Amino acid sequence: MSTRLTAAESALDPGIATRLKRDADGLVCAVVQSRAGEVLMVGWMDDEALHRTLTTGRGTYWSRSRQEYWVKGDTSGHVQHVHEVRLDCDGDAVLVVVDQEGPACHTGTRTCFDTDVLLARDGGGV
Repeated sequence: MSTRLTAAESALDPGIATRLKRDADGLVCAVVQSRAGEVLMVGWMDDEALHRTLTTGRGTYWSRSRQEYWVKGDTSGHVQHVHEVRLDCDGDAVLVVVDQEGPACHTGTRTCFDTDVLLARDGGGV
């Protein structure tokens, strides 16, 4: 599962592939959100990871550190059941809406944004 496919080798629908604006590494940002609207994590997808996500209904990402595909939950059991995938207006990010089993973060917290609050204003706006 570690060999990365090029965009040309991927089985991603060409109608979707042509709309993607990839970074220099061929990746798009994947913002993962629960169906209740809570942001759970951010991952990275190439064309093949997006194809696998769309066809299997499981969150599949490209690990930049391990240089391999990974399916959320295959190791941890914390599966993401994908309900919706949206492409943003610029084509450089996708929103993946999921039902998350267990914590989304590899540290064991519900989300990857639970522990390090940089700004939290009470009541008013910014």
